Amino acid sequence: MAIPHPIPYQGSKRNLAKYILECIPNNVERIVEPFAGSAAISIACADQKIGNHYWLNDINEPLAKLLSKMASNPNEVIQRYEYIWNGQLEGDSKEHYNFIRSEFNNTHEPEMLLYLLARCVKNAVRYNEKGEFNQGPDNRRKGKNPIKMANDIQGYGELLQNKITVTSLDYVEVLKDTQTSDLIYMDPPYQGTKGSSKRYIQGLDFEKFIEALEDLNKRNIPYIISFDGSTGNKIYGSSLPDYLNLRRINLNAGTSSQSTLTGNPEQTIEALYISKDVKISENKLKKIQYSSSPKQLSLEID
Repeated sequence: MAIPHPIPYQGSKRNLAKYILECIPNNVERIVEPFAGSAAISIACADQKIGNHYWLNDINEPLAKLLSKMASNPNEVIQRYEYIWNGQLEGDSKEHYNFIRSEFNNTHEPEMLLYLLARCVKNAVRYNEKGEFNQGPDNRRKGKNPIKMANDIQGYGELLQNKITVTSLDYVEVLKDTQTSDLIYMDPPYQGTKGSSKRYIQGLDFEKFIEALEDLNKRNIPYIISFDGSTGNKIYGSSLPDYLNLRRINLNAGTSSQSTLTGNPEQTIEALYISKDVKISENKLKKIQYSSSPKQLSLEID
């Protein structure tokens, strides 16, 4: 059976999960995702029976509620999503989408967020300065069919029911409550998203993030971070500082969909940073390392 992926989310590490899991020791007790998003890594770990418990945290509270409810009451989510999705078949689907978006910004109902993510342009969440969801609909499609969505939600529930803790906290609070038997996987917002970009509901303070990593190092907490990357001759975000003593490998995330649309397909490379307390052999890392020589790239922050 395919690994379920109920939340369509731009930037999800679903396609890179098989490589990231290669870096996670099998004896981990708990997987912690302080920036859970679609929870792709925890879902993949549960599928491969890596870890016994999963802590999913996201500062986006409706998203956190959705992650929780799909495990605790999947049938209710399935039925509500189907009802919302079917509403777009009864008239102007764009008008329906805009109505649901307006209602979501008032109610923060998690199932409405699921529909918006499934139908919006590029599955890309966007927020305005008021913290309201403002991404428009993709007029070429209606979003994931309720039958397919139901299968994914049921699969998610089967994997994670009674095995997850879900919170909506500042990531620093989560990190402070971790221990050496945990494995923390972090996929934080790219640098430069605070204030000017609307990709995330909250941006990342780089200095605060580095301080949190220093504390993890002092406490010998193992962690893995997806952070910066590149597409063609553009890079996204700056490298993490050398003094953190992290092993960095490059993963090939495939051809950029945007570059394909422009007729110049380019490979997207994502950097993975692995802390000294993650016990993994260098030979194993070499097997998943993208071997192409890095170029001198120009910085572009999304």
